Amino acid sequence: MKKMIYASIVLLTISASTAFAVADTVMVGGQAMLPTKDIVDNAVNSADHTTLVAAVKAAGLVDTLKGPGPFTVFAPTNEAFAALPAGTVESLVKPENKGMLTSILTYHVVPGRYDFKRIDAAIKTGGGKTQLKTANGEMLTFSENGPHNIVVADQAGNTADISTYDVYQSNGVIMVVDKVLMPK
Repeated sequence: MKKMIYASIVLLTISASTAFAVADTVMVGGQAMLPTKDIVDNAVNSADHTTLVAAVKAAGLVDTLKGPGPFTVFAPTNEAFAALPAGTVESLVKPENKGMLTSILTYHVVPGRYDFKRIDAAIKTGGGKTQLKTANGEMLTFSENGPHNIVVADQAGNTADISTYDVYQSNGVIMVVDKVLMPK
C-alpha cells in the first residue's frame, strides 16, 4: 500500500510539473518554444527567425547564447530584417563585416531576465520610460503605448514594437520585435 501511495505521489508530481511547463510554452514561428530549452535551441525552430539564427551563426554568437545567461533577447523577425535596405543582411553576414554584425546582434541582447512585468515596472518607476544597457554597451529605451504594448527605441530614436512577450527559456527570455534596432 505504501508503495502504491508513493508511486501515486510521484506521478502527480510529474504531471503537475509537466502541466506548468506546458503553461509556460509560447508558440513562435509556428513552433512551441519550450522553457526547458535554451535561447538558441528554441530559436532554430522558429520559422519567423531564420535570418536571426543565420546571423547569430555568422557572428559566432551561438555558444554565448547557449551559455547560462540569463539573457533577454529582443529577437527581430525575418520581416524586420527584410525591411532593412536591400543588400544589408547579405553584406552583414560576410566575414569581413563580422564586427558590425556582432555589434548589431548584441545590441538586441540585455544581460538579465526582463519579462513584461519587470520592464513595465521599470517604466512606471521611471515616469514613463526606462533604459537598459545592452550586451554591446549601448542603451535601449523602453516606453509604453497602451496598457500592454511596450515600445523599444534605439539611440537614434527608431522604434520597434514587442509583438510576442515573455517567451521563457532555460537561460533567459525572448521578446519578439518587429524591427531591427541599430546601435550608433
